[in-house]
Amino acid sequence: MKSLTTNCLAVFAASTLACHAADEAEAKDIVAIAAGNKDFSTLVAAVKAAGLVETLQGDGPFTVFAPTNDAFDKLPDGTVEALLKPENKDKLTAVLTYHVVPGKVMAADVSPGDVKTVNGASATIAVDDGTVTIDSAEVIKTDIEASNGVIHVIDSVILPDAAK
Repeated sequence: MKSLTTNCLAVFAASTLACHAADEAEAKDIVAIAAGNKDFSTLVAAVKAAGLVETLQGDGPFTVFAPTNDAFDKLPDGTVEALLKPENKDKLTAVLTYHVVPGKVMAADVSPGDVKTVNGASATIAVDDGTVTIDSAEVIKTDIEASNGVIHVIDSVILPDAAK
C-alpha cells in the first residue's frame, strides 16, 4: 500500500509540475517570445531602444507582424543603426508601431484590405494564392500565440509613409 501511495504521489507531483511548466510556456508575452528567439534579436533591440517593452508586455491583445533579422538586413546600409540612435526614437517608434495591429488576429481570420495599425496609419493586407502580405512583406510564419496576442513573422520591414 505504501508503494502505491508513493507512486500516486510521484505521478501527481510530476503531472502538477508538467502542468505548471505548460502554464508558464503559455504565459509568455510577445516580448518574451521574441527575446527567446535569436531570429528576432534586431527586433528586440529596436523595441528596447524605442521604450516599447512594457507596452508590448501589456494586456493587449496585440497582433505583431514581426520582421526577422534577415528582414532588417534588407534595409539600406546604416538604416537600423540610425534608427537605434536616441535622437531617432520617435521615428523608430513610428516604424515599430506600424507592425502592430490592435486585437488578436489569427491567420484564419485575416482578410484582404486596409488595417489600422497602432501608429495610426493603415497597412494593406493582401491574399494571393494562399500567400499573405502586409504592404510589401510576405507573412512567412503565422499564429505564434502569446499570452497577450499573436505574432506573425514577416520577411521584410514595413514602413509607414512618413518613414519612407
